[in-house]
Amino acid sequence: MSKTVPVGVSARHIHLTQEHIEALFGEGYQLTEFKPLSQPGQFAANETVAVIGSKGQFDKVRILGPARKASQVEISRTDSFAIGVKAPVRESGNIEGTPGAKIKGPKGEVELEQGVIVAARHIHFHTSDAEKWGIADQQMLKVRVGGERGVVFENVIARVSDSFALDMHIDTDEGNAAGVKTGDTAEIID
Repeated sequence: MSKTVPVGVSARHIHLTQEHIEALFGEGYQLTEFKPLSQPGQFAANETVAVIGSKGQFDKVRILGPARKASQVEISRTDSFAIGVKAPVRESGNIEGTPGAKIKGPKGEVELEQGVIVAARHIHFHTSDAEKWGIADQQMLKVRVGGERGVVFENVIARVSDSFALDMHIDTDEGNAAGVKTGDTAEIID
């Protein structure tokens, strides 16, 4: 049985706490939905912010909602060089000891002490998909993408939950290197 998964190429984005949303956009502010994402209940917000590092900044970085318990910026390795933030490869949510950045919104600024990462490549599995394919949460997988620049991605983390929908997430550097775009498919080979 082929273990085919859809691919989502994730551009730089930010997750914010409600406290930081209000500091950047005003007291009581609520994010508004631009479009739904592949994971149930998650959305790209209409709102954007500037992310500022020691060497530069990115304007109009999309906020993903809903609000989170910790603020986190996800950038590519190329982005990391461009703004002068040595972001480590980490699984989402694992921000302890990571560098920070300044975040600027229309009503204020926030200095993140930590939270800038290059997201580790991963696949979201609904529990039923993982069980069907014999895949365990946190298992490291090898995944092949075909095409003219086909590659095998190693160290792809399996993330399993009843609240997830099947989707592989890679960043723009990885997508560009492999000639892959959102909506393409990949095959788990190990």
